[in-house]
Amino acid sequence: MSVPHLDTRIIDGKKALLFGPFAGFTTKFLKNGSVMDLPLSVRLGNLKPMLSVGKNNMDLTRYLISEVMQSHKDRVDSLRNFYPDAQNKDWTLAYAGQRVQIIKEDEKGGGKLEFGTEAIVSKDGSLAALLGASPGASTTVNTMLNILEKSFPERVASDDWQTKLKTMVPSYGQSLTENTDLLLQVRERTLTTLKLKP
Repeated sequence: MSVPHLDTRIIDGKKALLFGPFAGFTTKFLKNGSVMDLPLSVRLGNLKPMLSVGKNNMDLTRYLISEVMQSHKDRVDSLRNFYPDAQNKDWTLAYAGQRVQIIKEDEKGGGKLEFGTEAIVSKDGSLAALLGASPGASTTVNTMLNILEKSFPERVASDDWQTKLKTMVPSYGQSLTENTDLLLQVRERTLTTLKLKP
């Protein structure tokens, strides 16, 4: 879940101003999936957690339904809270992505919604998957590093990989809260790379 916000992006080499996200609904698990994905995923073992989540999250359900029912005018009206001069004709709706909500069984056999990102790695490290919310810029690198550590523990521990990882992520394996000098170096590198320095 994320609250609507303005976002600047470079798309096909052109600067664009985006606003959103707005909730949607589909029974497909992938953008080009089948409308039968959700119905075919229901099993005897997951029916109780699914019904439990529906019963215990009626406020969220009502909110999501109201979001899905919004018209183009309603969405631009939301935008006007940030940009009062916005005109309906100047904005178009774009489907940016798709999220499948995770429902986990709780200790009572019911279900609970998971809103974060969870990395699942097979025991032999041959398969890794991200479940839940797509990791944003603030968590993507950390999530990927966790997957590498779980999938390739021996390689990550090797001198070659340690050198490469520390070249790509100078703060790798260190605490920025305990090392102020390193924090300032990382911040300087980030601001310079992203051309955010005044």
